[in-house]
Amino acid sequence: MARAFGSASGERISPQKELVGEYHNNGREWQPKGEPVEVLDHDFVNPEMGKAVPYGVYDLSNDEGWVSVGDNADTAAFAVESIRRWWQHMGAERFPAAKRLLITADAGGSNGYRIRAFKVELAKLAAEIGLEITVCHYPPGTSKWNKIEHRMFSFISMNWRGRPLTSYRTIVELISTTTTRKGLRVRAERDTTGYRTQVRISDTELAAVPLRRHEFHGDWNYTIDAT
Repeated sequence: MARAFGSASGERISPQKELVGEYHNNGREWQPKGEPVEVLDHDFVNPEMGKAVPYGVYDLSNDEGWVSVGDNADTAAFAVESIRRWWQHMGAERFPAAKRLLITADAGGSNGYRIRAFKVELAKLAAEIGLEITVCHYPPGTSKWNKIEHRMFSFISMNWRGRPLTSYRTIVELISTTTTRKGLRVRAERDTTGYRTQVRISDTELAAVPLRRHEFHGDWNYTIDAT
């Protein structure tokens, strides 16, 4: 079984949507005396740069992760595409004999248990990679216990503390250079796809998803077959 831990939004200590440009970033960093990094005194969004949207996948067993940095919106399609890229670039090599993928996710956000589009996109992924996908959502209000928060995103936040996130390249590089003494490694990539927002999934489309709800809290725990 391949195991991944995904997270998108909600109450979290990890990066959410980040302003891109010469903006203040919390934290401290050593600089030569009298040579502070100058930043803008207001945090109005630069329409040309927008906001970066990071979505991460953390492999608990190997202490390594993947982060897609979007520049459009935090949608279900973006979330699943991030999982897809993790599998293509890291997961498939790590777990060549895998028959199913286990994902733990927050209860809300683009990968929330109520998001129909998330289930539809996962069904497409399951069929594409030939793995059944089991999803276990954390109960509402408990996303802070998701392992990805404390074992990956918290270290990413520490790595870029005090540094203005001046460009998407800077963000990707800072995420990619995040390590820990215990061996954490992270790969990151910018996703420039323009994802549609406010996608409506009909009852018919949802019913077509080969989804099996688990006996315990079937709304939070379910498996999508690879067909």
